[in-house]
Amino acid sequence: MKAVILAGGLGTRLSEETTLYPKPMVEIGGKPILWHIMKIYSHYGIDDFVVCLGYKGYSIKEYFTNYCLHQSDIAVDLRGNSIEFIRSPVEPWRVTLVDTGQDTQTGGRVRRIRDHVDGTFLLTYGDGVADIDINDLLRFHRAHGKIATITTVHPPSKYGVVRFDEENRVVSFMEKPSGVSSRINAGFMVFEPEIFDYLSNSDEVMLEREPFDRLVADGQMRAYCHDGFWKCMDTLRDKRDLEHLWQTSPKWKLW
Repeated sequence: MKAVILAGGLGTRLSEETTLYPKPMVEIGGKPILWHIMKIYSHYGIDDFVVCLGYKGYSIKEYFTNYCLHQSDIAVDLRGNSIEFIRSPVEPWRVTLVDTGQDTQTGGRVRRIRDHVDGTFLLTYGDGVADIDINDLLRFHRAHGKIATITTVHPPSKYGVVRFDEENRVVSFMEKPSGVSSRINAGFMVFEPEIFDYLSNSDEVMLEREPFDRLVADGQMRAYCHDGFWKCMDTLRDKRDLEHLWQTSPKWKLW
């Protein structure tokens, strides 16, 4: 099974960092947050990734192109113009890096990687970490047999919320309501291939709007409730919070 990561946005609310590289490459504990997200999936045996590139996507390509070099001890033979990898403790990952457009919206990015997934696939955003149990998420998804599962968490009030009924059927989305104690879409989604039938042939489509609304109307979306740790890196303050947690109590570090 493949995990798709949306990594092409501009990250304007974190401009202190993203003028130089895309938000998924902003480092927590000396590693890009993208790496942290991949390690969460890898902990559960998901080692095949599709990364949707956009803004400054070349920096993500360069990171993975040189990944082994940066992670390993090496001996360089200058005369022979060769490199020997002495110790190479790298992850068993296969990473497909797909240019999905500079200004493409989330639905358009997912549509563009259709040929790179086969069957059920996972999808998340390139700026959020959690101590989520991916195996339990997949069990929940398979049990209900619908097209889409989104993971929901209790949010800070600045986010929109997801409303669902007693059978976990998603019924509506509310944009940033005040005084509402509910849940938001935290990423860590699961989709069946039929999701592509809900994506029009346009880069302007936001996955979280018309496609999600149609899935809700068709009764094809369920909400998985995660009550553990979740943190999204939207701002410099969020980055600093995650950096502090990494040094003290990195709850998302399952590996």
